[in-house]
Amino acid sequence: MPLPPRDATTAWKTCHIIVSLLMPLLGSITIEGRENVPVAGGVVLGCNHPGGVDVVALGYASPRQIYYMAKQELFEFRPWFSALITSVGAFPIRRGTNDTAAIEHSLRLVREGNVLGMFPEGTRNRGRPLGRPKSGAVRIAALTGAPLVPSAVIGIPDLHKEWKNPLRRTRVQVRFGPPIRFVGDPDDSAAIQHTSLQLMHAIARLLPPELRGIYGEG
Repeated sequence: MPLPPRDATTAWKTCHIIVSLLMPLLGSITIEGRENVPVAGGVVLGCNHPGGVDVVALGYASPRQIYYMAKQELFEFRPWFSALITSVGAFPIRRGTNDTAAIEHSLRLVREGNVLGMFPEGTRNRGRPLGRPKSGAVRIAALTGAPLVPSAVIGIPDLHKEWKNPLRRTRVQVRFGPPIRFVGDPDDSAAIQHTSLQLMHAIARLLPPELRGIYGEG
């Protein structure tokens, strides 16, 4: 089992330990490519989004603490829940709007040398093949000069179905691929689109063939 990042917040380290204790009861996890996550400096992680506890699996596998955007509704659910997710680095974004505060916070986090986790598909795919990307992850990487690290979480839908069955333990896999660098003008929409497709193909290569969708080749 991986150790919690040394520079993580106390809340992150605590959650990491809790997941380590619970994992043997729920399933197993294999992690590949941790060396592809830069040890320092700002990073944007781009990951597929099967949903549910994918953020937990990705965060647990990462050698560094990950900061996530989370929909505003989660912060309005219960005060204790809002405090919990805030303590581990989540911050709100109002979906369907041009939430400049969330974007500026994202840029500031990366410029300060943190890891920002993003899901280019923009919404949970619930285990279906990769969908088309939104441009947010690439735009933040372009504006900050940070590398984009493709990543993939595999097995989450099965974990959702099987976690109560003591005779079946799901194997969850987390994979990190080699970093990608944005090249070009951050205001050039064609360059943004090109890198977004490059990122999706890199994520697809980390997934089994049946989950790669339209990015199965290239």
